[in-house]
Amino acid sequence: MPAQSRNAAFDRAPESVTIELRRRASLPLRIAHPLSYNTLRRGMNTLVWFGGTRPLRGRTGIFAPIELADPLARVLVPPRGTRRRSVRFENFRAEWVWHTNTVDPERLRDGAILYFHGGGFVACGLNTHRRIVARIARESGMPLLNVDYRQLPWAHITDTIEDCVAAYRHLLAEGFEPEHIVFAGDSAGGGLAFTTALEARNRGLPIPGGIAAIAPWADLDCTDKIAHPNNGVDPMLSGEALAIPAMWGFAVDGVLDPLWSPVNRDFSGMPPVLIQIGSTEVLRADADKLAERCASAGVECRVQVWDKGIHVFHAAADILPDAREAIREIGRFNQRIGHGEVAAWLAPRPRLRDRVRRRRVAA
Repeated sequence: MPAQSRNAAFDRAPESVTIELRRRASLPLRIAHPLSYNTLRRGMNTLVWFGGTRPLRGRTGIFAPIELADPLARVLVPPRGTRRRSVRFENFRAEWVWHTNTVDPERLRDGAILYFHGGGFVACGLNTHRRIVARIARESGMPLLNVDYRQLPWAHITDTIEDCVAAYRHLLAEGFEPEHIVFAGDSAGGGLAFTTALEARNRGLPIPGGIAAIAPWADLDCTDKIAHPNNGVDPMLSGEALAIPAMWGFAVDGVLDPLWSPVNRDFSGMPPVLIQIGSTEVLRADADKLAERCASAGVECRVQVWDKGIHVFHAAADILPDAREAIREIGRFNQRIGHGEVAAWLAPRPRLRDRVRRRRVAA
């Protein structure tokens, strides 16, 4: 049975939610999918097994070595035409990224993207994500502030959330209009984009103009992901792997606070949303829940399901046409936010190469 038809939540998309099933995966992506499963996924399975049989003691011993991923990625060169500037905060750092065709954010404080990188709350940072955020900034025609928030083992998720809110306060203090700011992120950062918007609302701050999330990890409780049909076919991650930082790093006496996960919160007043997810990703369970939260609050949401999309396949835009197209879609969404024309973007746009379904059902 195709993975697309095994997700009942997508078959009953309510009025405010548009579901796009994107065109068939390109040949390079169809080749990369099984290769990823037989390398990255099998390696991840081995780590999960090893952790279960030989538990490590203490958060530092478990997560600290993974920090090396970002320093090693310093050798990655951003795309031609990329401009950068460091921003220092009290507890973390960030980096402005924009294209040479875009005005320097210090000269024109119009629209901006506030980006939260992925990495399971334990890895990645400014270096690993510089190329992907530079592409998003270029396609959006907007400067992007990439936030290197605190992570495990040195910080709890509550510290991470404080860093994300502090970065948003910085943009507001610099004079950026909230309705022209887009919160964006991938994986753990995709979930943080929602959490930060919810925290802003609850703290009396203006909400941003939109949220763009790539494969968002939005539910720290991995029970539903482990039970999801995609748990056995995801070419990179599993629910069991995602449970490690959640339970070993964040849980207090084995308990996760539901409010740490945006899927458990009320979405009333949230801005328009774009979610991109691979058809075989285990995080489709979280994408389902986010779409349902948007529907229950009447929030406009477009969910794009990319055939055989590997987790954050956007990072392979140099070789995957699917990734380049997905980033262009994010750019179009961000541009509409900046120009105040998001309603036109969210309207169904059938193409010969896409199948778009919009079901109107009482939420």
